[in-house]
Amino acid sequence: MAGTSSKRVSPTVMGRLRLASQGLLGTGLGSVPDAVRWMTASQAQDLQAALWAVGLRVPGAGLMDVRAALDSGSVVRSWPMRGTLHLVAPEDLRWMLGLTAERLTRSIAGRHRELDITWTDIEKCRDIALEHVSGGGSLSRAELFAVFDAAGQPTTGQRGIHILGTLCRHGWLVQGPLAGNQQRLVAFDEWIPVSRQLGRQEGIAEFALRYFRSHGPATIRDFAWWTQIPLTDVRPAFEQVSGQLVELELGGTSYWMSPETASLLDDGVPGQRSVLLLPGFDEFLLGYQDRSLVLAPEHANKIVPGGNGVFKKTIVAGGAVIGTWAAAGKGRSAAVVPELFDEAKPLGAGARAAYDKAAAQYLAFLAR
Repeated sequence: MAGTSSKRVSPTVMGRLRLASQGLLGTGLGSVPDAVRWMTASQAQDLQAALWAVGLRVPGAGLMDVRAALDSGSVVRSWPMRGTLHLVAPEDLRWMLGLTAERLTRSIAGRHRELDITWTDIEKCRDIALEHVSGGGSLSRAELFAVFDAAGQPTTGQRGIHILGTLCRHGWLVQGPLAGNQQRLVAFDEWIPVSRQLGRQEGIAEFALRYFRSHGPATIRDFAWWTQIPLTDVRPAFEQVSGQLVELELGGTSYWMSPETASLLDDGVPGQRSVLLLPGFDEFLLGYQDRSLVLAPEHANKIVPGGNGVFKKTIVAGGAVIGTWAAAGKGRSAAVVPELFDEAKPLGAGARAAYDKAAAQYLAFLAR
């Protein structure tokens, strides 16, 4: 049993522990596929944000390195959970879908009735799609929808995207190589020839262990929200792996993390003077049901204005979100513009230097 930590910690220390477990404090996570595999699943509905999220975790990586991983299939982008695109390791996608697809299918059944999508329609679209992409072929989304339309399966009014999502969730299609900023659709079994097979409880247990290693400290409720797997299923599976984790209590709540992350408490958690420019939708913020440890609730609306579901890019200093940022200009005139939550408290000299370094890292990533 890994045990329980008795250390007293603050929310900002918890934030820095999360930065460390996510490979954001300088040590990095090896290659692009290594980083994606370590993170287990990284939210990726905004492609450009997802590319930078990976680049941040792989020192020296450039934009083209991450795009190349998608083009080669060593990283895949699909809908493994929450009905939202994520980056995952290819061998993990099928068993993840096996844990989450059925529940999501039930949750959107009403919408499918509104769109007049029956299971017979799904099977027809499956056969049509595979006829066009099997044997190494691929189609853009527009091309696939045109094929469906021609076969009497209309794609207007969100009908097309719901059919496509269902075909991907059931492991018939997957997004493959990039064409500009869109991905072409390919046959799942051809693009991912080797898939791991895990039973339900075994899969939830592995999902949980990898989540707490890569996202800890986090709570069991964070994990259940993240995957949308019911707590009644999560708890017994978590018992199988809890002995490999360390428990830490803060404010009467139990948080779990890897022993490696917990060991940082012994010598002082690094990153106190760190300043990071994270993309919108980064797992540092999105990977938890409760984000209040790193984002003061009064500033939440500044990250997701009006609760519209679109997360702004964040400035993270010393483990806490202190503002947002935006890129401006192109080429030699490109710059990174900060917008702090409290403009009356500008960055000090040391923090400003760290910010400038982070901005230079981002611009260098885009150029490589």
